[in-house]
Amino acid sequence: MRSVGISGCVVNATRESDWEVVREIAGKFPEFVHPAYGVHPWFADTVEVDWEERLRKLLSEDARASVGEIGIDGWVDSPRMDVQREVFNKQVAIAVELDRVMTVHCLKAWDELFKLIDETDAWPKKFLMHSFGGSIEIAERLLQYGAWFSFSGYFLQTQKRKTLEVFNRLPIERILLETDAPEMAPPQELMNFLLDGEYNHPANLGEIAVAFETEMGVGILEEVVENSKLFWGL
Repeated sequence: MRSVGISGCVVNATRESDWEVVREIAGKFPEFVHPAYGVHPWFADTVEVDWEERLRKLLSEDARASVGEIGIDGWVDSPRMDVQREVFNKQVAIAVELDRVMTVHCLKAWDELFKLIDETDAWPKKFLMHSFGGSIEIAERLLQYGAWFSFSGYFLQTQKRKTLEVFNRLPIERILLETDAPEMAPPQELMNFLLDGEYNHPANLGEIAVAFETEMGVGILEEVVENSKLFWGL
């Protein structure tokens, strides 16, 4: 990542069993890795007793740490939505309590997400809709709640390019970039680096950034970099 000009990254956990690994990586590279601890909706049914206290403790130990990756997902049948909802709501409450930003995953569950936002007692001042693939109408509603939006290189794939049209209509100051490595691979020609010979590597962000700027307009990349520093408090 450093070889292509990346000066830091956020490493998201997806389940409780990831937390210690993320903590160790962040401890090994404290100037480069910013940890995010959370439970992804796909693993909402794996939490163990008192998991909230362990999450709160990890976040409290590191001022750089954010809450992620969390959210809700209507694309999967399991875990059930009620299980996802409970785990998500508890993590939102912790983010508010500790004044941390959060990285949110939402897939085919927009109505559910807005319902949860409207029903919650408190909501973080800013949060990131990661790898955002929703419509401009959804984005405009989320903006009212403090949303930022990250663009994944996957949306440079020919069949996904409608997402570029949405990002072209978003406020530039609310746009970030990501790889979502090892998933959400960009087009093959942008895959200069591979994990295990086939998976998306975070260093591909360099090529993704150049391609994104080409699509969105020269000069936007510098602002997106500044957005990243502002959002993550760098």
